[in-house]
Formats: sequence, structure tokens, C-alpha cells
Amino acid sequence: MPSENLWTDICDIQDIPPNTGVCAQLNNQQIAIFYLHPEKKLKSIDNFDPIAKASVLSRGIVAEIDGKRVVASPLYKQHFCLDSGRCLQDDEIQVATYQVRMKDNKVQALVIEEEQ
Repeated sequence: MPSENLWTDICDIQDIPPNTGVCAQLNNQQIAIFYLHPEKKLKSIDNFDPIAKASVLSRGIVAEIDGKRVVASPLYKQHFCLDSGRCLQDDEIQVATYQVRMKDNKVQALVIEEEQ
């Protein structure tokens, strides 16, 4: 049987101030979800910063560098692209990205359930 894709509610959109992030638990994985303005888009990456070895990316500062929306890690200030998860300072470092959306003012994340 193929994997089944499910959207799960995380929070209300009003719970995320513009250009900031929140942390959510998704299948035993912490993800960072960012609400971007003025685009009114959601982006999501791993919350774990592989350089600092800490779950802190949701608390980072959202910015734009060379036309890319990024989050700066609050510990060592490396920038992670919110579209690709790539670290701008080190091309060999990348965090996972996740699909998120807004539906009826709810922030939802796509959960992929694997075969049992």
C-alpha cells in the first residue's frame, strides 16, 4: 500500500507574528514554521541547527539576502534558505524543508505516513 499524505493542524495563523517563526512537533520531529510578510506565505524547515547542534532555528531572525528569504540562526548567525534549507555560508550543510499551508486561517503541515 502506498504512503498516505495527510495535512495536520499546527496552530492558528494569528499565533505566528509576521516575519517570525514557531516550533511544532511533527511525527517526533521539531520543525520551524515561518510566516513571511508581505508575501503572506508559510515556509518550514528543520528546527535543528546542525552547526550549533541545538533546536533553535524557529527563534532565528527572518531576512532577505540576494532575493532569498532566509532565517539567521540565533546562535552562530548562519543563514538558512527557507526555500531549499541550504546554509548560505556553507553549501555542504542543508536542513530539511517541509510542506506547509494556510487553510481557513489554520497553519497546516503535510505529514507523510509511511507503510507499517
